[in-house]
Amino acid sequence: MEYSINELSKLAGVSARTLRYYDEIGLLLPLRTNEAGYRFYGEKEVELLQQILFYRERGFALEQIKNIMYQSDFDILSALYGHLEELENQKKRLDGLISIVKKTILVKKGEDNMSDQERFEILKERMIQENEAQYGQEVREKYGNASMEEAAQKMKNMSEEDYRRFQKLENEILLRLTEAVVAEAMPEGAEGKEIVLLHKEWLGMTWKTYSKEAHKGLAMMYVMDERFTAYYDKKVQGCAAFLRKAIEYWVEKL
Repeated sequence: MEYSINELSKLAGVSARTLRYYDEIGLLLPLRTNEAGYRFYGEKEVELLQQILFYRERGFALEQIKNIMYQSDFDILSALYGHLEELENQKKRLDGLISIVKKTILVKKGEDNMSDQERFEILKERMIQENEAQYGQEVREKYGNASMEEAAQKMKNMSEEDYRRFQKLENEILLRLTEAVVAEAMPEGAEGKEIVLLHKEWLGMTWKTYSKEAHKGLAMMYVMDERFTAYYDKKVQGCAAFLRKAIEYWVEKL
């Protein structure tokens, strides 16, 4: 069965303008175009559009989707299993967060109690959820689902003392980065080395296995992805770049 661009637009819930744009950037080409220039789509194109919409729902950029879908080994069934796994992971995270919010509401209303241990567990769970929401996609794409899940599990297993140390390291790294940039320190200097050592310790608290290559790869993401950059540069611009340069210089020397 073939669909005109307007028919596919209504079927998929996307605008005809969007479909034309997908054609222009080579993301979704029509099955054929008639002499009048009207686009028509077949079964294969409908399946590909579904994949595009699934990836978009997961937060992938159009260029990323194009790179994935037009690889020689791209398989729709495997992609569907990938979507299912990610959606099930999202459901688990949302169910956990919903449970936390409901419990906290009951406590605030005086209808339930919460021990200090429960409050501590909630803090860890909230941090895991926030980390997943902000950086989960990029980390999973670069290092795989297993790495993200292992990091979350290590965080869940942290003792209260470990968790406090983890938070203290994060705050100290941010503070010292800010001071270093303001003071116009060199990433290759002693302060850069100290910050890299702190950062390495901080990563080690959630990474299953530390590697220099992964450390440098993460540093590159700090300047390539605007969300990472915004996190480090929230007080003073240039902190993310300083950290990347310091890691690049010092990680092989530690």
